[in-house]
Amino acid sequence: MISIKEINSDQINEETLTKYIPRITTQIESIQDSVVSIIHEVKERGDNAIIKFTKRFDNVELSTNQIQVTDIEISEAYEKSEPDLIKAIQYAKENLIKFHKAQFREDWLIEIEKGVTAGQIYRPLGVLGIYVPGGRAIYPSTVLMIAAPAYVAGIKEIIMCSPPQTNNKIAPEVLVAANEFGIKKIYKVGGAQAIAAMAYGTETIPKVQKVVGPGNIWVNTAKQLLSNIIAIDNPAGPSEILIICDETSNPNYVIVDLLSQIEHDPDNIGIIVSTSVDIINQIKNNIEEYVVKSKRRDIIEKALKNNSLIIKAKDIEDCIRISNLIAPEHLEILTKEPHELLKKIINAGAIFLGPFSPVSLGDYCAGTNHVLPTGGSAKTYSGLNLYDFLKTMDVLTCNREGLVKLSSTAIKLSEFEGLFSHKRSIEERLKDKN
Repeated sequence: MISIKEINSDQINEETLTKYIPRITTQIESIQDSVVSIIHEVKERGDNAIIKFTKRFDNVELSTNQIQVTDIEISEAYEKSEPDLIKAIQYAKENLIKFHKAQFREDWLIEIEKGVTAGQIYRPLGVLGIYVPGGRAIYPSTVLMIAAPAYVAGIKEIIMCSPPQTNNKIAPEVLVAANEFGIKKIYKVGGAQAIAAMAYGTETIPKVQKVVGPGNIWVNTAKQLLSNIIAIDNPAGPSEILIICDETSNPNYVIVDLLSQIEHDPDNIGIIVSTSVDIINQIKNNIEEYVVKSKRRDIIEKALKNNSLIIKAKDIEDCIRISNLIAPEHLEILTKEPHELLKKIINAGAIFLGPFSPVSLGDYCAGTNHVLPTGGSAKTYSGLNLYDFLKTMDVLTCNREGLVKLSSTAIKLSEFEGLFSHKRSIEERLKDKN
């Protein structure tokens, strides 16, 4: 019998949140010493350390000349991948490019006041590292989600690391996705050793400026430990979905969407918040039928038992309060007027409105990005976007009239702060009457 924990909305608040929503924080302390050791060895021994750890953790023996994926392997990947899947990858790529191009802003300048012009210019990062996990599943979609905004941003050099399969290869579908964006420098290395390799560089793997991509606790720990060496994205924890529904919602849509997001991993979190007792009862009565037919039943059952929750809300405003409190990675609003609620949502990684907008479309091909903040970090972080791959630089131009207008304010502040060379850099120019 499938059962999900059920509570009333008045039981959940800031103080009780961790009791009912069992988010797993990355316990860096438990493996920190081991990760530090891996990082140090990769830094000191380069490729030899990569070969050693690949054998230890992935049970794959590589020689130095096998670390990098060859052009032949990339060509063969197209032959080994289903033609319809290749078309799906290409279609998703185009939608992702279209979406991220819409985020782009041209360099801009405004007149602050007469004689003072200020603005910003945007420039891409130099070398980007993409990490693609290879654990319970093969994820060409992860390549697409990271590569698309990087491509639109204009990054010229992108390298990719992913753990090899037991056949000493990276999954062909992952190689196809990478090649669609012109990524040729692909390396058969995973785990903390991959992050260390991209941070310091080895004889084979180039050093990068930033590493982006999800991974397990070892990967996330390495990223955090190396964040003073390379820029990193927001570490990703278990995936989450919260669904707001009312008496107009289709309970079967709620069920299948919930299961779609917890089938990844038994640590994933699924939450239903509803104003309707009838809808809640239909969900509880029908969910087992869907679970028993799932090919990932074992994972789903564990996630439902340990990490899932149904919350009976007093009204729609109560639903919004709970959603903003939880700050889910994925938020679906399956109510009568979903767009009316949108203006009140302040915390969510990505939002999906109405009965025909399941998270699954955003996971793959709708154009929105699926690399999103988890664990409540949507309160302070955004999902992956174009500006994660661009540097913003302020630009100021003053003529003499502008200098004169700004000078008294700048001088007053510099005097107060005791920075008299700041003051002098202005006064020296004011002496010049030309």
